[in-house]
Amino acid sequence: MIARYDFIVVGGGIAGVSVAYELAAHGSVCLLEQEPQLAYHTTGRSAAISMQSYGNQQIRSLTCASREFFENPPQGLAEHPLWSPRGALIVAQEARTDKLVARFTAVLEQVPSAMLLDDRQVLELVPYLAEGAWSCGIYEPGAFDLDVHGIHGTYLGGLRARGGVIKREARVLRGEYHNAHWTLHTQDGQQLESAIVVNAAGAWADDVAERCGVPKVGVRPLRRTVLAVDPQCDVHHTPYLGTVDEDIFIKPEAGRLIVSPCDESPSLPCDALPEELDLAITMDRLQNTTRLRPRSIINKWAGLRTFVADRSPVLGQDPQQESFIWLAALGGYGIQAAPAIARLCSHAALGIAMPKDLAGLDLNYQHFSAARCREEAFSALAVKQVADLH
Repeated sequence: MIARYDFIVVGGGIAGVSVAYELAAHGSVCLLEQEPQLAYHTTGRSAAISMQSYGNQQIRSLTCASREFFENPPQGLAEHPLWSPRGALIVAQEARTDKLVARFTAVLEQVPSAMLLDDRQVLELVPYLAEGAWSCGIYEPGAFDLDVHGIHGTYLGGLRARGGVIKREARVLRGEYHNAHWTLHTQDGQQLESAIVVNAAGAWADDVAERCGVPKVGVRPLRRTVLAVDPQCDVHHTPYLGTVDEDIFIKPEAGRLIVSPCDESPSLPCDALPEELDLAITMDRLQNTTRLRPRSIINKWAGLRTFVADRSPVLGQDPQQESFIWLAALGGYGIQAAPAIARLCSHAALGIAMPKDLAGLDLNYQHFSAARCREEAFSALAVKQVADLH
């Protein structure tokens, strides 16, 4: 027996549940997840920070447009606050001052609260930094921590309240499009039919596309290493810390410090695990960046962040198959920009105009189209970036 829906969303991370929630206001939705649990891969391993100064212009706009949802979610949707104050500081050594100032200038229009700090002000904000190593910083006081579990659960609860169906351990084996409808065949023997398929499969997005007869867009999963240490000092009120060259981030969380070397190691889609060399690099960078000397690693993990060559999302109708909707390559921005991205994607799936507030931010679907990823120049850029990683 074939189960029929208006929309099928493939992928149970933040991208999948948020767009499924939006679409469920317009028709029946089935969410498919290949794992036994939702949000198992990238979403469940996020650093959980929202920075309006992070990413390119399109990402910054989407992040700014998402803030209202986190601060004031629709009535009755969230049981607990989805965010908490934190602040974020990006620092630079003296030789990299010009790069930091250029970044400050680029983000100031969208983040007018951002401040350029000198070395003394940097140390006042983060006393555990290595003294004399950092000459300046950009401070974003409005950056905030995100409750990833709470946000994902909020969207999931909203999806269920709107009648959405969730199927776990339902890996898509193939998809066929005939007579204006998709039929998806899953590994557990089910057949599901819908008019629209949304591909929110993260690192597996290209695989899902190929199984549905849709050309790939060149999604590249990149492994990122994260560990937790006891700082042996009070870090609760210190901001998220990063460097202008993105070679480390440090985030306070429940009395610990979450640390990453911001590595981007090419990977196949998989259940990512940290490697010993990357853990050693992380600890070395922590000691070079700060005065901290933690005794041991409390916890360690890795996750896959997926990008295409220009590091903007792939979002909207596929130009070769308009009933196949992309929601992929969200990189490290998928959670902080999820509310706006989900609205954009749902409008694309419905075939209606972009929401006016998002269109007013100089966003358009051409920025995110799968078509750009299949252009010759784009392919050459992707090859170069892969070579640069090695």
